[in-house]
Amino acid sequence: MPFSDDVLARLDADAAQIIARYPRPRSALLPVLHLVQSEEGYVSEDGIAYCAATFGLTEAEVTAVASFYTMFKHQPVGEYHVGVCTNSLCAVMGGDAIFADLKEYLGVGNEQTTEDGRLSLEHLECNAACDYAPVVMVNWEFFDNQTPRSARELVDGLRSGADVTPTRGAARLCTWKQASRILAGFPDGQAATGRTVGEPSLAGLRLARAQGWTPDEDLAAERRAAGSGDPAARTDPGSMP
Repeated sequence: MPFSDDVLARLDADAAQIIARYPRPRSALLPVLHLVQSEEGYVSEDGIAYCAATFGLTEAEVTAVASFYTMFKHQPVGEYHVGVCTNSLCAVMGGDAIFADLKEYLGVGNEQTTEDGRLSLEHLECNAACDYAPVVMVNWEFFDNQTPRSARELVDGLRSGADVTPTRGAARLCTWKQASRILAGFPDGQAATGRTVGEPSLAGLRLARAQGWTPDEDLAAERRAAGSGDPAARTDPGSMP
């Protein structure tokens, strides 16, 4: 059913704040899609219609954007969205096993929600956290170095209402709708709390400094020349490493 007058008033006020941050209103479409997702937990047909009316677009244009990005859901999502990375490194480190085990344990398939509405399960592509593989994300917060057993303990905690804390980052795990509102541009003040970087992420940088490694100057010059379009500035390809 269409948004109520109260919901529309709230959306209009928040959308106006978001749009004011951009030089062109249409640039605010992505955060406003997150905003409407924060109302219902997914981008419904009413959410599509709202965005179309707000930006003077067709519903087909809004749908094209919303269907491109996997963070926008098109059916109701549980209070906690559990995403298991199954891309290359996480998969070989155990991500595939975790995902298969959770499907059996929760009794749901990919992009499905448990009967109690608490949990949704999805296999995710790379989350740029390969140094902590295998990684599970809950409402986009990281849970690193997981195993099938620890993943079961994680979802048990979520279902029971236990105080579940992400491995790094925010000190408190928010709900899916709250996470969508944060992504819309209304932070909850937790961005600077917790441990945002750890030893695995710093190891490579520390090694490079210890070895005195620096960017290859010839390669850097070649790239600059390629960008400028000046053939005279390009190094001899035979001298490249």
